[in-house]
Amino acid sequence: MIKTPPIQSMTNAFDVSGKNVVVTGGSRGIGFGIATAFAQSGANVAILCRDQEVGDRSVKKLSEYGGRHAVFACDISDLKSVRAAAVKVFEFFDHVDVLVNNAGVATTTEFLADEDLSEWYRVIGTNLHGVANVVHSIAPKMRDAGLGGSIINISSVAGQRVSDAPAHHNSPYNASKAGIDIFTKYLAIDLGDYGIRVNCIAPGPFHTDLDIHLPPSFIETVERVMPTHRFGETIEVGALCVYLASPAGCQMTGTVLNYDGGLMCIK
Repeated sequence: MIKTPPIQSMTNAFDVSGKNVVVTGGSRGIGFGIATAFAQSGANVAILCRDQEVGDRSVKKLSEYGGRHAVFACDISDLKSVRAAAVKVFEFFDHVDVLVNNAGVATTTEFLADEDLSEWYRVIGTNLHGVANVVHSIAPKMRDAGLGGSIINISSVAGQRVSDAPAHHNSPYNASKAGIDIFTKYLAIDLGDYGIRVNCIAPGPFHTDLDIHLPPSFIETVERVMPTHRFGETIEVGALCVYLASPAGCQMTGTVLNYDGGLMCIK
């Protein structure tokens, strides 16, 4: 049984320098914000994403902060693809300290209009099955290394609430994110004896490629009613990930942290 030692002072409490970090969907959006935050904090980052070319450009940007960074093409909804990418990750890193499951997709198709349920299976396949595929491929080596570590899943407040449904059809997204929240708690128990902490961040409105799917009524709510009166920036999610992976977060596990500018307070 591995017990994560508590911090004794604030000296280096937030230090993640030298840690080896894997970020799925790390080439853009929230994922790139997370990758950037770790790179700026001195960590080494491996990005898993579908588009090698986009990933290469992202890694080039990360290289400005020093450290060792790489990208491996991977479709997380395909277990064989994930297995192959995991082999490359462990050829690049001798071990993994932090795994961030960020990759996800959404839909705008109404559930009952999805005649063959292709959108349902596509979204669930990436958002929920994809997390399982990646954890199943990487966590065993984290466990066997005996070094402890941190797994951070990215879900959404959409896993806890359904609003603007008539204008924002996204039922498989909601269901998948709710599943990630519960899966996080299971993993925290299952991996706790090995010193691996598992937490989940549930973002609210953050600027990503998914903005184009948001109904105008939701955007108006964010800017007028939400306590912070703005969308979040992707590096802010990265900052929270760095905290969770750092010694300062050593007693955090099994949690789902809403990071939503107060959205859940009002709606």
